[in-house]
Amino acid sequence: MIISQTPYRVSFAGGGTDLPAYYRHEYGAVLSLAIDKHMYVTVSPRFEPSTRVAYTRTEIVDNPVDLQHELVREALKMTGLGRHLEITTVGDVPGGTGMGSSSSLTVGVLLALYAYKGQIVSAKNLAKQACRIEIDELGKPIGKQDQYAAAFGGMNYIRFNPDDSVDVEPVPTTPEIMQELTKRVLLFYTEQQRDADKILKKQSEGTRERMAVLREMRDLAHEMRLALGGGGGLDEFARLLHEGWLLKRSLGFGISTGSVDAWYEQARKLGAQGGKLLGAGGGGFLLVIAPPERHDLIRDALGNPRELTFGIDRRGGRVIFISDHQRLLHNQ
Repeated sequence: MIISQTPYRVSFAGGGTDLPAYYRHEYGAVLSLAIDKHMYVTVSPRFEPSTRVAYTRTEIVDNPVDLQHELVREALKMTGLGRHLEITTVGDVPGGTGMGSSSSLTVGVLLALYAYKGQIVSAKNLAKQACRIEIDELGKPIGKQDQYAAAFGGMNYIRFNPDDSVDVEPVPTTPEIMQELTKRVLLFYTEQQRDADKILKKQSEGTRERMAVLREMRDLAHEMRLALGGGGGLDEFARLLHEGWLLKRSLGFGISTGSVDAWYEQARKLGAQGGKLLGAGGGGFLLVIAPPERHDLIRDALGNPRELTFGIDRRGGRVIFISDHQRLLHNQ
């Protein structure tokens, strides 16, 4: 048996500039943090000449091409594996909540399948292959930031170039600043899950008319990186985060909701310095940065919503367990 562990991510700035509709005209960039909430994937041999995949439902098929779980199906195709396999996926956080869960799953499945074959694949190639599956093979209207955040881990400034190449630059900052950042952040669950593909499709189609706003959002990712590196510290980082949320909300596309706006404004009145809705928008988790002494006031004012605490995952996707087993020859 193989078990892979792949982090989810929190994106602070630049979302939308990782879409091809933007970065093929001029480079895009995001500031993203991998967190210690994960997608787990297990791969093990199966005696029967079939493929079993267990997630929120269970599928057993004679031919992997018949799988309805399209991410697993395409990963099996890409790695050349198929029958006589048991695959399970378990996530710490539900999908559709703005943390890049589908891309974490794709990276995690690829990682586990390659490990099952006895192969090591670099983080860069895992991210590239995950992008190929989600964007090229399945035609999802998504960007590239989630795949790279999941594969690499840590806090990164990720740049998307017009030639389709991607540069991942770790953000140079101190452990003390990163520890203080996690202490200041609150993550509130809005109790709303959404289909990010629909929002991103609208955003992609409307990119050309909003290039100027998206360019400002991209540039904020760079400014926030500088703030973490000593150019203003966390207070400046939070101010820029607020500025970025106002820009993102101005794009439209159903990115925010009335209830989310009300939560955010209430948090601001009680001392929150900045925040944003994670992911494409429309629901999921609301991130708020505030001095720790203001946290209880904000929680109470918002009705003590469900909350997620997190730390930093610096390693990215990895294999955490390999058992001794005799692989079935006809599975190769």
